[in-house]
Amino acid sequence: MSGPRTVAVSKGDADQRLDRWFKKHFPTLSHGRLEKLLRTGQIRVDGKRAKAGLRVAAGQQVRIPPLPGTPAPDISAGPTRPRTSADDRDAAALRAAVLYQDDWVIAINKPTGLAVQGGTWQSRHVDAMLDALRDPGAERPRLVHRLDRDTSGVLLLARTAVSARRLAASFKDKGTRKLYWALVAGVPERRRGRIDTPLAKLPGPKGEKVGPSTEQGKDAETVYQMVSSKTIKGTRQRVAWLLLMPLTGRTHQLRAHCAALGTPILGDGKYGGKRAFPAPGQNDGGALSKRLMLHAREIAVPHPDDETTVRVTAPLPADMAAAWASLGFDPQHGDAAVNDLLGYAQALPTAAHAAAPRRARAGKGRQPR
Repeated sequence: MSGPRTVAVSKGDADQRLDRWFKKHFPTLSHGRLEKLLRTGQIRVDGKRAKAGLRVAAGQQVRIPPLPGTPAPDISAGPTRPRTSADDRDAAALRAAVLYQDDWVIAINKPTGLAVQGGTWQSRHVDAMLDALRDPGAERPRLVHRLDRDTSGVLLLARTAVSARRLAASFKDKGTRKLYWALVAGVPERRRGRIDTPLAKLPGPKGEKVGPSTEQGKDAETVYQMVSSKTIKGTRQRVAWLLLMPLTGRTHQLRAHCAALGTPILGDGKYGGKRAFPAPGQNDGGALSKRLMLHAREIAVPHPDDETTVRVTAPLPADMAAAWASLGFDPQHGDAAVNDLLGYAQALPTAAHAAAPRRARAGKGRQPR
């Protein structure tokens, strides 16, 4: 085993958090292991102890201890990534999923079942496929936010390191607006409202999940509006179509908040149990239970170049469109409900800043190509 080494931060990596710098160059190093190395002083920056949130600067010297089981990359040649990559079919599918692109950003319509990043048992994911969207001689696109594996819809990517930093700042200071469509079991008591329930990660025998916790939970806010509700044909089961706008970005926030509202998202056994899987109705072919009925419908964010608004909408995938049709829901009604929800959100003292992208210029919105 080789000893510790020191690596200089490149210009392209400047202004990144130290933990993200390690994630970029040592993708197999777990976050928990990194935190331990930082706490014990085995990782240092310019000879000093450092925390995960430290913003590194070009030229700073990072001490890297021996990392058993972790390949030592040639950082001067660029970041090391897992060996998995997109095959021809995946690459073509990813390119076909592009909804919008310019010199700074790319937006894709992520399908359900495709993870955004890799995990212990996950080798097929968006991050491994991003070379398919890379222009010759250009930087590799970067992830700037996440969607759950089973959530479909708009996923935003940055085309450069500068774009990634600016987009990340917009997500952090709530300058980004995200709208989701969901089908839920049952009908909420109020047609419109705010779910203000702190959430904490709760380990369990079936894997990690989040749940309400006033003592350990982090602030989590979602505003919602019911677009319509129907009874599944041939049953007595009610289903509601909700427009959801998260004001914070906690793990599984929308799934946990819908469950806390008493209306779990259809197809979400993790948070809704058996209630999330209604009995098949007449002529629906079981379409309502085949997947998680959560779709990232729209994202609006200040453009990283000039801060005009980039607004991208993702059409419903075929299986969700079939579910909407089986209930007699008209997708146009969902888009018409947006203004009502935004008006409600802007009237809330703590939510007004989240109802529209920061410093977006009226009349300057960029629409998908």
